[in-house]
Amino acid sequence: MEKLLNEQKLKYCFECGACTASCPVAEVLPKYYNPRGLVDKIFFDPERALMEDDLWLCAWCYRCYERCPQGVRLPEIFASIKSLATERGIFQGFKEAVELIKKEVPLPAVCSQVCFHFERGNLDESLVANTLKSFVENYELKKEALGPKAREEKIAIIGSGPAGLTAAHELIKKGYLVTIFEALSEPGGMLKVGIPSYRLSKDLLDAETAYLQGQGVEIRTATSIGKDLTMDDLTQKGYKAIFIATGAHKSRELHIEGEGLSGVFHALDLLRKINLGKKVKLGNKVGVIGGGNVAADVARTALRLGSKKVVILYRRSREEMPANPWEVKEAEKEGVEIQFLVAPKRMLGEDKVTGIECIRMTLGEPDETGRRRPIPIEGSEFILELDTVILAVGESPDLSFLPKGIEVTENDTILCSPVTLETSLPAIFAGGDAVTGPATVIEAVAAGKKAALYIDRYIRGEHVE
Repeated sequence: MEKLLNEQKLKYCFECGACTASCPVAEVLPKYYNPRGLVDKIFFDPERALMEDDLWLCAWCYRCYERCPQGVRLPEIFASIKSLATERGIFQGFKEAVELIKKEVPLPAVCSQVCFHFERGNLDESLVANTLKSFVENYELKKEALGPKAREEKIAIIGSGPAGLTAAHELIKKGYLVTIFEALSEPGGMLKVGIPSYRLSKDLLDAETAYLQGQGVEIRTATSIGKDLTMDDLTQKGYKAIFIATGAHKSRELHIEGEGLSGVFHALDLLRKINLGKKVKLGNKVGVIGGGNVAADVARTALRLGSKKVVILYRRSREEMPANPWEVKEAEKEGVEIQFLVAPKRMLGEDKVTGIECIRMTLGEPDETGRRRPIPIEGSEFILELDTVILAVGESPDLSFLPKGIEVTENDTILCSPVTLETSLPAIFAGGDAVTGPATVIEAVAAGKKAALYIDRYIRGEHVE
C-alpha cells in the first residue's frame, strides 16, 4: 500500500480539487461520491477505505487523471484498493454501492457494465453477472410509475442514446409527457450500435429501454429529424421544450489516397453493422488507424471476429494516446499490437485494399490540444500488408438538421450554456456528445440529468440561469 501511494505521488497532492471538479460521477451523485475525499480515506485510513461504497463508484473515464497537475492515476489506485477488499472478502462497500446505483443512477445496468466495471476489482465473474441480472429483476418489481403525470406539457427528445434516455427518465419522474425521436430502427443510439457487445449486453440495454417505455416514455424509432420531421414541426405539434441528444455518429475522413477502396471501413459504420447483426468479413490482417477508445473497441472486435493479426497505428506516443489507459491495456493483453509514432500516407490496392504505406513520426512542440505535434521523418516510409483497414480517427456530430438560429462551435458541436444547456434558441436544449464531442457514457448521463433539471425550471417559468 505504501509503495503504491508513493508511486502515485499522493504525498505531493496539491489538494486543488481538479479530480472532483472534473468527475462526471461526482456530478451524477454529488451527495455520495467525491474522488478527492476518497483519496484522503485511502491515504489516512486505508482499512476504512476498504469498506466504503464510494470505492466502487469510479467510472474509469480518467477525467481526473487528465486534469490532475500531478498526473495521479486515481482509477488505478481505486482498482488496487478494490482488489485488496476482494482478497480479504470485504464486500460491504460493493453491496452498498450496488443499491445506491439502483436507486440514484439512471440506466443503472448499462452504467454498471460500461462505466463502473465491477469486474475490475477482481470480483468473481458469477458475482458480477448475478449483480447485473439483479438490476433487470429489479425492474420487474418496480412496476409503479416513476412519477405522477402531474403536468400537461409535452417534451421532445431527439436521440435515444444515454443522454436522451437519462433526460427522459428524469423528466417522466417530474410528471412530464416525453417523446423520444430516434433515427435508427431500434432505440439505444450509440449504446445500441456504437459499443461492442462484449462491453455492453444488449439484453441489459433492451431491458432498461423497455422499462422506460413501460413507464410512459414514447420512443418513435426510424424517425429522422431533418428528413421525416423538422424541429419546427415539433414546436407546431405542441412540444414546449426540445432536448437535442443526437450524439456524435459522423466519422471523420483521413483525406489520403485510396481511402475509398473496398476493405476500408469507418469504425462506427463497422460497429453499427456488427451490432445490427450484419455479417462482416475482415480477413486475417487488420490495421486500425487512430488512438481513441473507438480504435481499441474495433481492434478487440476484429480479434473476436477471427482476425489473426490486428495492429493499431497511432501517430503520437503512448503518453499522448487519448484512449482510456485501461482499455489500451486490455487490448494489448488480448493480442492487439500497437505501433506508435506511425501515420498512414496512402492506401494500396486497385479495387480492394491490400496494404498501407506509412511514415514514421517524431514529436515536436505542443499543438493547440496540448499534445506534442507529430512531425513526419523524411525517408522513413514502410509498407504494411493488410486485408482490412479500419479508420478510427474521430467522430463528430451531424448537425445538418439544426434550424437557423442555433449557434455551433468551430469544432462543429452545438454551442449552449454550460450551466443550463440551453442553446441560442429559447426552449431548445442540447447535451451529450452533440455538445462535447465524443465522450463517455457517464458524461452523457450527467448531461441528461442536467438538461432535465433546467428544462423543468424553464417550463415552470423560473429564471434558469
